Amino acid sequence: MRHLEKAENIKSVIPSTREDTDLFSFEETKKIIDENKPDCLINAAAKVGGIMANNTYRTEFIVENLKINLNILEASILYPNMKIINLGSSCIYPLNAKDPIKEESFMTGELEPTNSPYAMAKISAIEIGRSMNTQYNHKILNLMPTNLYGPNDNFSENDSHVIPGIIQRMHQAKTNQNSKFKIWGSGKPLREFLYVDDLAAAIEFLIESDTNIDLLNVGSGEEISIKELAYKIKKIIGYEGDIEFDTKFPDGNPRKFLDSSKINSLGWKSKISLDHGLNLTYEWYLDNIA
Repeated sequence: MRHLEKAENIKSVIPSTREDTDLFSFEETKKIIDENKPDCLINAAAKVGGIMANNTYRTEFIVENLKINLNILEASILYPNMKIINLGSSCIYPLNAKDPIKEESFMTGELEPTNSPYAMAKISAIEIGRSMNTQYNHKILNLMPTNLYGPNDNFSENDSHVIPGIIQRMHQAKTNQNSKFKIWGSGKPLREFLYVDDLAAAIEFLIESDTNIDLLNVGSGEEISIKELAYKIKKIIGYEGDIEFDTKFPDGNPRKFLDSSKINSLGWKSKISLDHGLNLTYEWYLDNIA
């Protein structure tokens, strides 16, 4: 919303949140689409979380995400001229996909087990969209962003993604003057992160684009280990204790790095570095949550 409201070629943006629409209800979902009849629908709705949440609430992650995507896409069947941008996740790709992961790796192997329920829900949305493309001539573009972070993220201690989770817990550790800070796993897994405004810019770019590609990776092209990430955040926060990695807990996928060459070749590239994005995120956290 923050980004698209400023876009020169977008006349109006109609927001929808869980406060105004229950996406678990087909009737409510269909009603808001029927009333507004947008030129473009951006499906950013999902139940999301980090490795602990995904592995703990496996049933909720598949059932709730299936409901959301099924209701939105089924309610859109009568509007073949409405462009749909459906946000997926890099976890749709197989555990053993070759890095950097190309779009062609989709559906070529087994999923990473800690988040396979969430991945299956996202894969189902892609398949529903492709079926609508074939049967009803819809134009549905599936974007697979890498790990997102930034303002308005979920800064929960246990259920959030890695960056907001570390920021929340480490800020508290600094406040409480804790001498040690624990992180799940070995710290060795490599991850790619994308600041949320970069994804919004990619969506704006693709709204105006006439590409016929229906599956696109969106990444920053910047890779970092969880250990290096933790020390970057430590420096930004000013935490002076020791970081310990708890190897009793799973690491998840050892490496997950997207090949974003297709969207880059269309003319979009990430602009916000990880260092700059982390500083912006912590500033927002201090102003709004701490």
